[in-house]
Amino acid sequence: MQYFEDSMYNLIVETSTNLPGDVRRAVARGRALEDRATRSGLALTTIAQNIGMAEQQVSPICQDTGMPTFIIHTPVGINQIEMKKDIHQAVIRATKNGKLRPNSVDSLTGENSGDNLGAGTPVIHFEQWEEDYVDVRLILKGGGCENKNIQYSLPAELEGLGKAGRDLDGIRKCILHAVYQAQGQGCSAGFIGVGIGGDRTSGYELAKKQLFRKVEDVNPNADLHKLEEYIMENANKLGIGTMGFGGEVSLLGCKIGVMNRLPASFFVSVAYNCWAFRRQGVQVDPATGAISDWIYESGTGVSVDEAGGEIQEPVAVNATSASVGGTVEAGNPAAFPAETAAATAQDGEAGTAGRSREVRLTTPISEEDIRKLRVGDVVILSGEMHTGRDALHKYLMDHDAPVDLNGAVIYHCGPVMLKDEEGWHVKAAGPTTSIREEPYQGDIIKKFGIRAVIGKGGMGPKTLQALGEHGGVYLNAIGGAAQYYAECIKKVNAVDFMEFGIPEAMWHLDVEGFAAIVTMDSHGNSLHAEVEKDSAAKLAQFREPVFN
Repeated sequence: MQYFEDSMYNLIVETSTNLPGDVRRAVARGRALEDRATRSGLALTTIAQNIGMAEQQVSPICQDTGMPTFIIHTPVGINQIEMKKDIHQAVIRATKNGKLRPNSVDSLTGENSGDNLGAGTPVIHFEQWEEDYVDVRLILKGGGCENKNIQYSLPAELEGLGKAGRDLDGIRKCILHAVYQAQGQGCSAGFIGVGIGGDRTSGYELAKKQLFRKVEDVNPNADLHKLEEYIMENANKLGIGTMGFGGEVSLLGCKIGVMNRLPASFFVSVAYNCWAFRRQGVQVDPATGAISDWIYESGTGVSVDEAGGEIQEPVAVNATSASVGGTVEAGNPAAFPAETAAATAQDGEAGTAGRSREVRLTTPISEEDIRKLRVGDVVILSGEMHTGRDALHKYLMDHDAPVDLNGAVIYHCGPVMLKDEEGWHVKAAGPTTSIREEPYQGDIIKKFGIRAVIGKGGMGPKTLQALGEHGGVYLNAIGGAAQYYAECIKKVNAVDFMEFGIPEAMWHLDVEGFAAIVTMDSHGNSLHAEVEKDSAAKLAQFREPVFN
């Protein structure tokens, strides 16, 4: 199998940079249901742009390329040891070339291997079968959506839904609750795989395997087909919306599988996947290792614009524009800010007298400027911002920062970076899920004088309190839009703490026209809390039995 390593490298590149056609059509269907003049509509427009940019530039759709997970079926007699070696080499190449982010971290020391190899990484499952070809499938599932996986043990009492018993109706309640608990933190609108039965380990494996099904297939089990259709219709009634902004589309796909279980155990396992549903597969010639066919339809040429044809530029709309202190920069002329401002104005959220504003700021930012912002305002940043994730936040609790952070912006981001003779370059730079930093963020804001935090999915009451006491805001960027935001980064000024690994290092980035929405302000307002409260009320309407 002399070409197997090259085949695996090509599989990784295609999976990371080009969404399959069935996924693109699901996104397009979601866009058709969502009013473009809303926050969620804008988010889907940005997602559509990002999908096209990633394909064109052959760069990661999302900076979090996840834990590469391979499921491989081979004919009897194939040397699986050599295949595993080739996969490892392909992973190393893909990481070196910026198609994968180095994500393999020692669980005890926190040390990043730098090449995505390590104990248990990548994940490779082999199984023999009677076919005469090799079937290799790969999924790249990021940490943000992986953290929203959930497993239920029935019977159970579920928030808002009451008792879930050991029957189809109890399963129904578990799945609805799984969508509710994810909110926007898993980069909704998402896809879910559900595993019914098994033990705790096999149940999760079954759930993740459902994500390898094609979005438009039909479940051969009549009861499960009916349940899948029910979930797709009713999960979108929860009002969570894209990125958790509120809206019509919270779920883009649901696939359910079942296996036998022990009499004492009844598990319902849910594998949540973000909109950046990166999975692909190939059929491989067992003699040469060359790719003979692709399993999932290529996304090339499949539009994610609901109008069909090429991806359209967003329609510019009028919006109130304001400079609230700082130096006004030209920024990018993209329609993100204008369309968002109109969206929040239509929603009646934030701004003065229900109007939203487009506010351009340059770092460092003053408390006075921050206090003028309200939930729903669109902030367009220029100047220097600093990335910071888990390792940095933990470090800053007990140490000084390497740079002055007074008036600064912290970006929850672990970028994909490549270095050449000219220095470091950003290849992908979308936001990571912010709630992991909740134990630290409020203290760090006050300790260093930080004025704005950018991430996705929102933060909790401790951070909200600190924003009010100190004068700060939380800005929600569009999760997964790694190419969209990379375009706003004009220069890498410097980097600190490379010993933490590339994703966790503190990158000092010069940005221009970096747009995000205020979802938590210095006046005690949180869009995330409002959407969660509203969706909890809507969840309660599904308490009564549906399947007998």
